Amino acid sequence: MTRAVRPPQRRDAERSRRAILDAALEEFSELGHAGARIDAIAARAGVSKPLIYSYFGDKDALYMAALREAYVQIRSGENGLDLESKDPESAIRALVAFTLEHFRSKPWFVSMLNTENLRGGATIRQMRDVSEIQSPLVVQLQKILERGAAAGAFRSGVDPVDLYIAIASLCYFPISNQHTLRVVFDCPIDAEWLARRERDTAEMVLGFLRPRESVNV
Repeated sequence: MTRAVRPPQRRDAERSRRAILDAALEEFSELGHAGARIDAIAARAGVSKPLIYSYFGDKDALYMAALREAYVQIRSGENGLDLESKDPESAIRALVAFTLEHFRSKPWFVSMLNTENLRGGATIRQMRDVSEIQSPLVVQLQKILERGAAAGAFRSGVDPVDLYIAIASLCYFPISNQHTLRVVFDCPIDAEWLARRERDTAEMVLGFLRPRESVNV
């Protein structure tokens, strides 16, 4: 059976779109929505300005596409963890490790979220599929929580969205505020410090999830 081959023109278009999105993520994360320029994004991507307008439309539409891509990438990475094949505690540790590393290795993600929050969430409210992008993670976490509760490892009644917000918050702050933390608290924020932070964060989250011992009053 002969394998279908995509036309070169389609492959070129996909590469161009990928290059534009990557360049847009860098430009918007470094300069914000107001400071970013289409000509600078074109130069970063090695394409023409008209091509950007042809693929994405105006600056606001490109910003929306870049913001959406930021969410798509983190959700795709989480999906690759294969959390459902791990025992509940290992799954939580894996998610914590991934989340902290994603924030560290992709600083544009943190910057894009900061930019959008400074804008009052104006663009993300317009994304029609944002709930669909997030839902696989929520479903995965719900299953992990259910398996953990059934095994007696986790308490019941934990909301998966609340759990993810807690994980993201604990991983987000040391990365988003690393420069001030270095000065104010003399934190090194180096590989060793972050590895310890990852272990401690996992233990905090698991401590929150484990069954609470009854207290005799």
